[in-house]
This record gives sequence, structure tokens and C-alpha cells, in this order.
Amino acid sequence: MRTARCECTDRLLIYNERHADTVLAEYSGHYNGHRPHQSRAQRAPNDEDQPCTIALEAPIRRHRVLGGVINEYRRAA
Repeated sequence: MRTARCECTDRLLIYNERHADTVLAEYSGHYNGHRPHQSRAQRAPNDEDQPCTIALEAPIRRHRVLGGVINEYRRAA
């Protein structure tokens, strides 16, 4: 809960319960699908066990989460 509060809800003005549900659902998708975790060797909880190899020459793409409060960066395949 502290991570969600520090990285997400403390930086946004939440209007109502529906808005809070939407924001927290999008954040949990980011947290479990993309955000690196030290205990998992910098992989997200939903990452596959077998890492895929992407060429270092591939361009890096930015994906904005929560309207730009959080940015995800990935190499384009």
C-alpha cells in the first residue's frame, strides 16, 4: 500500500470512488506487469521466467501511465 500511495495517489487528485478504482487498477497493472522488483532480479511479477532477447539497436519507446505520472520505457521489437 505504501508504494501505491507514494508513487500514485499522492501525486493525483482523486475525485471520487470510481476515479480511485480506475487509477488503482491502472497502477496495479503497471506495478505487476512492468515495474522492476529487486527481489526478482529487476523483473516484474508477471514477467515470464524466460527473458526474451531484443537487439540493443532497437529504438526505445515511452508509454505514459496515469496521464504521464509514471512512464514506462521499452525497446521496440
